[in-house]
Amino acid sequence: MGSYIVTTDSGCDLPLSFCKSRDIIPIAMSYAIGDTEYTDTMDPADLKAFYDGMRAGDAPKTSQVTPYKFIEFWTPLLEKGLPIVHISLGSGISGTWANAVQAAKMVTQEHPDADIRVIDSTLASVGYGMLAILASDMRDCGSSADECQALLEKVKGNINTYYTTGDLTYLYRSGRVSRTGMTIAHALNIWPILNLDIDGHLIVQAKERGKKKTIERIHKIIGELSVDPEDQTLYICHSDIEEEAHQFGDEIKELFGFRDVFYTYIGTTIGSNCGPGLMAAFFVGKKRTK
Repeated sequence: MGSYIVTTDSGCDLPLSFCKSRDIIPIAMSYAIGDTEYTDTMDPADLKAFYDGMRAGDAPKTSQVTPYKFIEFWTPLLEKGLPIVHISLGSGISGTWANAVQAAKMVTQEHPDADIRVIDSTLASVGYGMLAILASDMRDCGSSADECQALLEKVKGNINTYYTTGDLTYLYRSGRVSRTGMTIAHALNIWPILNLDIDGHLIVQAKERGKKKTIERIHKIIGELSVDPEDQTLYICHSDIEEEAHQFGDEIKELFGFRDVFYTYIGTTIGSNCGPGLMAAFFVGKKRTK
């Protein structure tokens, strides 16, 4: 038995089967299409249909995990008598982290011996999935909850992520870009390069015309920022462009010598806002800035 329990939410974009294999326990987030609510299955096999639905006009809407749902999620785990280290979707993107903090306080009021540490990852998608994997590794090596929390807080700012897409339609629908910005980008074949600042806010790092120049710019950024790539896994996620994502990841691995590549789908939480066609690279590098 480990010294603590690792929990997260399904927005971490790790397949449920993988989470089970690493004893990472995710709370399932939900989304709605019209009047129908769905639960994120964390099953890559279901995501093809999800993105095909968006291509056909579906407009899924996400919602924060409520404090009540967190309480329901954590309460049965208290029976194990272990601290809980929860890695959350970043507060710069969602209010889910704040709801988790509120829920943890409510749980400890009811159960004074409960020990729940809520980590604001300042990340999205598999970026905080990487933190959940690190927490699992540390637990399996015998680290304490204190040691795990301290290291996660220390390294989270060094997880870099760069996203790009040639279709801003879905980011416009979700309110992430303006109609004017979308129209100009499509007319001029502009691809934005998006990343997260140190506080986890999504920002436009650069803009390039065309896919080829965009990929070359991302390569340059990774070359400047990555630290000891030969000792780490490169994480690539995508919203239903599997072939392009594998080419993207294979090229980065070959150029910079990453030890291996972990490919995964962007799930329904981020996917509801970005739509199909986005891909991203996640790696450990120099500390993110404002």
